[in-house]
Amino acid sequence: MAIKKVKANTPGRREATFDTFSDLTKFAPEKRLVVIKKKRGGRNASGKITVRHRGGGAKRYVRLVDFKRDKYNVPAIVAAIEYDPNRGARLALLNYTDGAKRYIIAPTDLQVGEQVMSSKELIEIKNGNALPLQFIPAGMPVSCVELEPGQGAKIARGAGNVVYVMGVEGKYAQLKMPSGEIRQVKKECLCTIGRASNPDRRHISLGKAGRSRHLGIRPTVRGTAMNPVDHPHGGGEGNQPIGLRHPKTMWGKPALGVKTRRKRSSDRLIINRRAKRK
Repeated sequence: MAIKKVKANTPGRREATFDTFSDLTKFAPEKRLVVIKKKRGGRNASGKITVRHRGGGAKRYVRLVDFKRDKYNVPAIVAAIEYDPNRGARLALLNYTDGAKRYIIAPTDLQVGEQVMSSKELIEIKNGNALPLQFIPAGMPVSCVELEPGQGAKIARGAGNVVYVMGVEGKYAQLKMPSGEIRQVKKECLCTIGRASNPDRRHISLGKAGRSRHLGIRPTVRGTAMNPVDHPHGGGEGNQPIGLRHPKTMWGKPALGVKTRRKRSSDRLIINRRAKRK
């Protein structure tokens, strides 16, 4: 992926940067592998808003991505590299030798015409192949990692994300997560060789509020700009500090830097916690 800047005809375009989509080889999705995305505006089944600042945005199709890679030992040819409006990483369209077609998260540098395969046994360690963690050499970058065997990829699915295999000991493989955390995962879990594609996405600047609205993101109002009845940070004449020892959410609970992870059964699998923010 390459990023471009445009002529600053307006204030909104002065700081904006855009994706050139130069790495795409196909622009229309596979009709059999898409469904219409329904909009809920951040509301649950009861109509209550559970995720704020959602709503509107351009219409999208959901690409049906194969996170399980469960067509074992069937070779597939990479037919195209495509754009997905629902995620930052690119998708690779695979044509299997038995006639099936599936989307996967494309690893970086995966090229059209290459052959990839998924297996529960030891196969060639090459970009795009999927195999259990127990066969991955130490230090190898992987993505789309399962947390439980057969569950489907849960870790490192976003653009540019990568997990490093530190080693395999006993029943578990040790992984260095994108956050810096080192944790254990069952060695039978599948992973895809290579870093997830489109790592330059983080450098894109939207430049104006309108591009956020096209993405379905509604305005986020600061608590200090509200009235006291609406937020604990509200009130005061002019631009005032929050007047509290610690920042709070609009419901009065501690915010910013507060630990949210409760005691969980998987705590025993975490070797080193993620680095603290400075």
